Amino acid sequence: MAERYEYQYDIYKQRIEHALDKLMPPEEAVFEDEKVPALLSQAMRYSLLAGGKRIRPVLLLATVEMLGGSIEEAMPVAAALEMIHTYSLIHDDLPGMDDDDLRRGRPTNHKVYGVGQAILAGDGLLNAAYEAMLQNALLYPVHTSRHLKAIREIAVRAGVTGMIAGQCIDLMSEHMDPDFERLRYIDRHKTADLLTAPLLAGAALCGATASQIDALRTFGTNVGIAFQIDDDLLDIEGDAALLGKATGMDAKMGKMTWPAMAGIEGARAESKVLWEAAEKSLEIFGDKAWFHRGFAASLSRRKF
Repeated sequence: MAERYEYQYDIYKQRIEHALDKLMPPEEAVFEDEKVPALLSQAMRYSLLAGGKRIRPVLLLATVEMLGGSIEEAMPVAAALEMIHTYSLIHDDLPGMDDDDLRRGRPTNHKVYGVGQAILAGDGLLNAAYEAMLQNALLYPVHTSRHLKAIREIAVRAGVTGMIAGQCIDLMSEHMDPDFERLRYIDRHKTADLLTAPLLAGAALCGATASQIDALRTFGTNVGIAFQIDDDLLDIEGDAALLGKATGMDAKMGKMTWPAMAGIEGARAESKVLWEAAEKSLEIFGDKAWFHRGFAASLSRRKF
């Protein structure tokens, strides 16, 4: 099962890399209407094409395939989701946020292009993502409603009641007294929303049933929170060389995290409960959810 999962993951990832490269404007020295300035294009490509696991677009493609949809039709939506994720990382690394020097093993965007250009690169990726999804929707007039629902799922979970809301509360909670209700809100929105988005967007593209949508939402929420808890643990116990970023940053910045509040063993126990709940939520799909089960199993064992 593990070999089958890894093989399929690599196929998805290769197709996503190709789609991302194709969607990004070339690094040309142009100064004319309807062309992306060369510096902006370079900064956008620097972060977007820097590698990474491509977790979110992979999840979207796997969900579409599980539900019998078209990978070709879904590909621009999957790529756009990675563009949104990358924009969030560029902004998250800025001095006014987490102030990180490394991302994916190399200097963060603002260290290379400056803070102003990094902000614009993030803005550019966000807007280009919606342009790509809307342009793709126009190619499938029979499925316009499905595409609009998919785009809305992504917009809401990346937006001011989703990921951005989680980041807002995370930022304002630094050095505050422990509060589990606040921490759960942060994890649900800062991390889980953008892992639930590909599942629900994929479901929308395929016209999934209400029960299928509920199961995928539960799976995404549990996976997202467990993923964040494990990420917090890696910030304490992980190898910076493998992670591609500095460790110990959460404690330095006074972040509200599970290890800080429940201890390392308490955080591990909570993570285990969530991974098991995620697995259980897939029962409705039977054997068709083999990839999602492999995904959860693989992610729960990650070391970087």
